[in-house]
Amino acid sequence: MSIRLYVGNLPEDLNRQELEAVFAEVGDSISIKIITDRKTNKCRGFGFVTVKSEEQADEIIEKFNGHPLKDNTLKVERAQPRAKDKADEDAPTTAAPVSTGSATGGARRKGNGNNGNNKSRRAGGTQTESDSVQPDPRWAQELEKLKQLLAAQTTNT
Repeated sequence: MSIRLYVGNLPEDLNRQELEAVFAEVGDSISIKIITDRKTNKCRGFGFVTVKSEEQADEIIEKFNGHPLKDNTLKVERAQPRAKDKADEDAPTTAAPVSTGSATGGARRKGNGNNGNNKSRRAGGTQTESDSVQPDPRWAQELEKLKQLLAAQTTNT
């Protein structure tokens, strides 16, 4: 079974051969991947090392965590499993509400397929009542009372 290790705090001007030279003393049974920026092709500051055994992974973490490389101190730890996009969407969230825009005016990622068109992809492009946000059922009675009070106020004025 292969073990994937995260290597962080890599210098921006690092190339794969330099990182391979650092891990060369461990052995040839490792694979190295540096994550690079698509536009500049420079290192994004992290990469991954894959080893074949738990013992080898522990040895690398022990030996290279805190290792100096081009005025940076490496951070080496076991990589977290990749989060699946579909699983993240299906999972119920109980944390803070999700924002649809950013503080800079709702900038969107390139390649999302809608070319700035904010219309719904559903047929007709309109939102029906069943698609709208439903109130929390724990507060339904209180909400109904408020609606009745509001209706009474608007008919009295």
